[in-house]
Amino acid sequence: MSVSDRFTSGTPIGPRVDRGAGALRVLSYWATVYRRTWRGSVVSGFGAPLLYLGSLGFGLGTLMPGGVAGVPYVLFVAPGVLTATAMQTAVGESTYPVMAAIKWQRQYHAMLASPVRITDIVLGHLLFILLRSAVVSGTFLLVGAALGAFRSPWVILALPVAVLSSAAHAAPVMAFSAHQEDDGGFNLLYRLGAIPMFLFAGTFFPISQLPVAAQWLARATPLWHATQVARDLALGHPDAGSAAAHLGYLLLWAVVGFAAAVHYFRRRLRT
Repeated sequence: MSVSDRFTSGTPIGPRVDRGAGALRVLSYWATVYRRTWRGSVVSGFGAPLLYLGSLGFGLGTLMPGGVAGVPYVLFVAPGVLTATAMQTAVGESTYPVMAAIKWQRQYHAMLASPVRITDIVLGHLLFILLRSAVVSGTFLLVGAALGAFRSPWVILALPVAVLSSAAHAAPVMAFSAHQEDDGGFNLLYRLGAIPMFLFAGTFFPISQLPVAAQWLARATPLWHATQVARDLALGHPDAGSAAAHLGYLLLWAVVGFAAAVHYFRRRLRT
């Protein structure tokens, strides 16, 4: 097989590297690229919780003296916005950057000219997205704690919950992005997926206020499950059984999404 044939077939050129090492090399590439833009994301990372918690938790919350579900509104909404922000970060990082790496800038094709496998490409990029989500979520926790939006030490465990939620969203969206021929499908993804989840998956009010059919749709979203766990932790009354069920659902989305992403990446990068 010639070098060009091996490239177009997705077969690594040169000796293969260990799968974990290959994924770490891909992660290192995306982290190197991020070094040029991290300052802007840090500013937005501090600004977003200030705006959300200031306007909603402490602003709108003053109009709700009784709070929501028996707790002050800021304590109710803060963990929801935490997981929703992680979801938005995951979706944003797994749409246009993935499309660009496949079609416009073709970084993935360049990676395949090395001993890196397609599985390494997917895993390494996903790890970078989770790293980005961890930074954003960690910043949100620090700002929220400084503002008094989190009062239980259990809230620190909401950070890995937010990261797992990011994996549950990023992996299937990466598969979706690899399946698209252009970026037109992203408009539908945001309008029919990310935005409705952000608004109606329990972030700002209990889903019990929705019609029954909408409640079932909300419960089917990964974001609702992540929000329930994060909220229980932030309020200081976690339930091990309930958390295990919610986290298992998130893990299922992440695993199935990763398998789908590898499948569609393989199809797209070998054509």
